[in-house]
Amino acid sequence: MNAAVEFLTVARAPSPRMNAELLIMFTLDCDRAYLYAHPERELTAEDLARCDEALARRATGVPAQYITGHQEFWGLDFIVSPAVLIPRPETEHVVEAVLELTKTDGGGPSLHQLRIVDVGTGSGAIALALAKELPTAEIHATDISLAALEVARANAARLELTSRIVFHGTDLLSGLPAAPFDIVVSNPPYVGNSEEESVQLEVRKFEPRNAVFAGPTGMEVIERMVPQAHAALAPEGWLVFEISGTIADRVRSLLLSWDAVEIRNDLQGIARVAIARKATSG
Repeated sequence: MNAAVEFLTVARAPSPRMNAELLIMFTLDCDRAYLYAHPERELTAEDLARCDEALARRATGVPAQYITGHQEFWGLDFIVSPAVLIPRPETEHVVEAVLELTKTDGGGPSLHQLRIVDVGTGSGAIALALAKELPTAEIHATDISLAALEVARANAARLELTSRIVFHGTDLLSGLPAAPFDIVVSNPPYVGNSEEESVQLEVRKFEPRNAVFAGPTGMEVIERMVPQAHAALAPEGWLVFEISGTIADRVRSLLLSWDAVEIRNDLQGIARVAIARKATSG
C-alpha cells in the first residue's frame, strides 16, 4: 500500500492514498475492510502485474473509474467507460430536485401519472436513480451516442431496471414520440470552450468531449434543449437540469418565459441546478 501511495504521489495523481486503495481493491477484488484486515496477504505475481498496470495508467491521468469500470452514484454501482461521463456527486442534487417535485404535497404531478425523460442520459445515472426511487413512474432516457446508450442499457440490466426505462437514440428531445412529459431532466454539456484550461486535465483528456463542452459559450446545448423541453412538457410540467456558476445568469435569462424559476447551489455554494415550470398558458 505505502509503495502504491508513494508512486502516485510522485506522479502527482490527486488523492494518492484514496486512489491507491481503490486500485488495490480492484486488483484483489475486495473491499476496504478486507484490505486493512489482512495486511499479511501476499500478492501473487499476477496480482502485482495487474496492480502495477492499474497504477501506471492512473499515473498517466486515466481516471480511476475508467480503470475499474465502476462508479457509485445515488447508492448504486454503475458501469462506466470512456464512452460516458463519470457520474459525480454534484449531479445527485438534480435527482434530489426531481424527487422533491414528485411529492404530491409539493405541487408536483401525481406519482401514478408521472412521466419523466432524462435527456443525454450517458451512463443512465439520473434515469436509473429516479427509476429506483419512483417505482410507479414511466421513465424515458435519450442520448445521441449509441455507445453511451449501450452502457446505460447495461446498467439498467445490472440494476434489474430494464423494464422500467425506455431508451431512445436521438439528439436531445428531437422526434421523441412519447411526449408530453411531466418532468424533463438533464445533465447537459455546459462548459464553454473558453473555459477549457479551468477544467481538470484528466477530464479534458479522457472523458467524452461532447459530454463536457457545449461550444464556445457553454450555452449551446442548453439553448437548444430548453425550447424542445417546453414543447415536450405538459402544462405546468417541470424542467430540471444541471448548470455551473459561470452560466447561471444566462440560464436565468433563458427561462424568463417560464414560471417558478429557481437556481439552486450545491454544497460548495456554487450554482448547480436550474428548475423551471412550464406556464399554464404555454
